[in-house]
Amino acid sequence: MKSIGKFLLVGIALLLVAALVIPVMAQDKPAPGEGGIIIEGNFGGDPATFNVILASDTASTRVTTFLYPGFIGVDPATANFSKEDPAAIVNDWTISEDGLTYTFSLRDDYFWTDGTQITSADVLYTWNAIVAGGEGIVDTPLTYVLDSIESVEAPDPQTVVVKFTSADCTALNFAGVLYPVPSHVLPTDLSQLNDDPFNTNPTVTGGVFSFSEFRPAEAVSLVANQEYSGATGDGVMPTGFIYKVVPDQTVLVEQFIAGETNVIDGPAVNRRNDLLADSNLNMYDYPGNSWDYLALNLADPTNPQNGLDADGNPIDQGHHPLFGDVRVRQAIAKAINVDEIVQGAVFGHGKRMTSTIIPASWAYADNLPPIAYDPDAAKALLDEAGWVDDDNNPDTPRVCQGCLYAEEGTPFNFVLYTNEGNTRRGAIATIVQDELKQIGLGVDFQAIDFNTLLDIMDGQTFDAFILGWRNGYPDDPDMTQLFTPVSDIVGGGSNNTSYYNPEMVELNAQARSLPGCDPTARAEIYARIQEIMQNDLPYVPLFAIDGMYGARNTVEGFSPYPSQLYWNVDTWYLRTP
Repeated sequence: MKSIGKFLLVGIALLLVAALVIPVMAQDKPAPGEGGIIIEGNFGGDPATFNVILASDTASTRVTTFLYPGFIGVDPATANFSKEDPAAIVNDWTISEDGLTYTFSLRDDYFWTDGTQITSADVLYTWNAIVAGGEGIVDTPLTYVLDSIESVEAPDPQTVVVKFTSADCTALNFAGVLYPVPSHVLPTDLSQLNDDPFNTNPTVTGGVFSFSEFRPAEAVSLVANQEYSGATGDGVMPTGFIYKVVPDQTVLVEQFIAGETNVIDGPAVNRRNDLLADSNLNMYDYPGNSWDYLALNLADPTNPQNGLDADGNPIDQGHHPLFGDVRVRQAIAKAINVDEIVQGAVFGHGKRMTSTIIPASWAYADNLPPIAYDPDAAKALLDEAGWVDDDNNPDTPRVCQGCLYAEEGTPFNFVLYTNEGNTRRGAIATIVQDELKQIGLGVDFQAIDFNTLLDIMDGQTFDAFILGWRNGYPDDPDMTQLFTPVSDIVGGGSNNTSYYNPEMVELNAQARSLPGCDPTARAEIYARIQEIMQNDLPYVPLFAIDGMYGARNTVEGFSPYPSQLYWNVDTWYLRTP
């Protein structure tokens, strides 16, 4: 195994930039590493990190997917876990009789780009970082697995033993976050991991591509890793990958049509019909697993706290002065015309969500009716909650007169954030702002830098925001990451609304540990959970976006599955039109 020297990286970075305008000239299938540059536009802003332990935003996870091998593989054709996926380091596992202990065997032919073998120590490092995240030391979004995984051990270099807190139907989903990282170059002192230079300059990686260069506000450049053990052929065909920052979704589509990029993921919905009609493009659509929502902070934003103390007991979160009252959240949900948003913001390319599980999921409760659009009922709920229209002036907000958590006379004004450059979410926020004004709520809508928004979210000092999630793969309706107190961690947890409902937590645990793991019986439990979430509304559910991928027809090997765009990217190459 050979490492890539600095001089070579600089040379390749120049090659990647040149590839933006110079087409591949060879007509026949090229040699590995000579297949041209895969170029994808990114309108979400710069990646926050290239460390897979810390990555939570879409831009970061796009890049880390290429830089690190997976732990457990998935068969993209069946969407089931597989022991035969060459892109993952696990090639076998056994389960103890009580269902609590999984013993994973690792491949012995995976190496980091500096020639060091990938071993169980690299998986154990990730686990230790997750544990440190639960202690507030590492800013990782992966702490939600602490509720399910009791311990991880590495008895020898090719074995990882994971013990779960209960026999869990989602065990493999949880174990799947144990991504191997190059522990030999990362800090031994985990308190240094958040700010380690590796996070933005990962000099040692082990995925299909290796890191080359990061130019903030411009692009991330990666180069083919010809020592990659997950390649399905004789090597990695593409020369590299560029993740190019573009200003917004409109520009993203225009650059794709013009050939300045050659792959697109989730194009702007108002241009999808144009893309489908373009004979130069190969488009693929599918039931989406990405969904947008309106998040409401339930806790006191002036005193953010973790959900649990050191002994695992819930911590009193206080109450948000506006959204701490569930009647207010219910009023907001009734005042938002989601069907109108689906038409206005995504031109009908979406499926309305009734709760917090996507319609494409096997656990979706299709008999649960959506929240009815009813502004008059919304006004009545606000009156009941002590937020009154004291002057009969539609241009002024309601004020607190007997409300639960705000001072008397407080006007109902709040800040609503979303990420700038996202035309879809900007349209959603504009509609929400207008519709909430109609029932007397003042909304200060602000579209801000994505990474700045992440900091505000993680700090739990916000009022409300509109963002989206892309569900994990394979589909897992588990709510642990988003809505249980184990993930309510200031600075890094995904439960940044500080939602806690003991009944939901208990049902969620039941669905995960149901003996036999029968999907029909589990779906019944998730149906009740969806009813609870529709009532409690830490998120006002909006819609799941219909998925769409595309590549220019010069990209050979492009053959995606739902939620699996780049599953065979090592085989891709560009041909001259």
